[in-house]
Amino acid sequence: MIHLHDIRYVRLGTPDLDTAVQYATDLLGLQVARREGKAVYLRSDSRDHTLCYFEGDPQDHTAAFEVDSAEELSNAAAVLEAKGYKVTQGSASDAEQRYVREFINFKDPSGNSIDLVYAPHHSGRRYFPSRDAGITGFSHIGLRTLDGRRDEAFWTSLLGAKVSDRIGEAPLLRIDEVHHKIALFPSTYPGVQHINHQVESIDDVMRAYYIMLERNIPIRFGPGRHPTSGAVFLYFEGPDGMIYEYSTGVRLITEEDEKTYRPRSFPAIPSSFCMWGAKPDIPEFKT
Repeated sequence: MIHLHDIRYVRLGTPDLDTAVQYATDLLGLQVARREGKAVYLRSDSRDHTLCYFEGDPQDHTAAFEVDSAEELSNAAAVLEAKGYKVTQGSASDAEQRYVREFINFKDPSGNSIDLVYAPHHSGRRYFPSRDAGITGFSHIGLRTLDGRRDEAFWTSLLGAKVSDRIGEAPLLRIDEVHHKIALFPSTYPGVQHINHQVESIDDVMRAYYIMLERNIPIRFGPGRHPTSGAVFLYFEGPDGMIYEYSTGVRLITEEDEKTYRPRSFPAIPSSFCMWGAKPDIPEFKT
């Protein structure tokens, strides 16, 4: 089985790079690490970058996960190929663009583009936000799935993820102690569905809420609290329709908890997404 150490970055195509970067800095609160040609790398924690916007198709999304060694990366490629998945070994120049030593790329059963990376770079400098958003780091992504049960089996049987909870056909998957690093939401097409950053406190969530209102940024869900992870959240719209989320207080499932924890199943209704009563304006959450 492939072991995923952590989520690493997301790469997003955009037809308007300058506008996307302005949003990521002025509103989202990320720090520009560097601009190289037609790509801009953005930081949210000690990693070299956690988001890369590049000039391209806005439907071109790639999510990356880290493995612990070159041997694990090679094993992952062999396991995936043995199961019939096409694996592309990243070239040296592509690895340099991603700021990793090595990587492979493949698509999950729904067509989501996934990088597995070894030895990604860290930054030697402290993350310095472009605004006081309270961000503590990039935490998880939502991915679209064309078949939730099939893709749940793929991520758990091949990539070592564990189901924390389910909302209808949407599994919330963990790869470490955090309640989920991947959430699979039923859709009719693949791609990254939302990008989450953790913030320090509920004050940061509420401060963001009022900032987004003042700047006429569409609020898509919240403020609210997830009954699954226990996190207080706010979802808002970014460039090219991408949904960003701030949340705080996410549940941890420790090694000791693993002995007795069992995934819970919630019905696909609004109260399963928010225990406070907020209603989502996000297609994948409207079932």
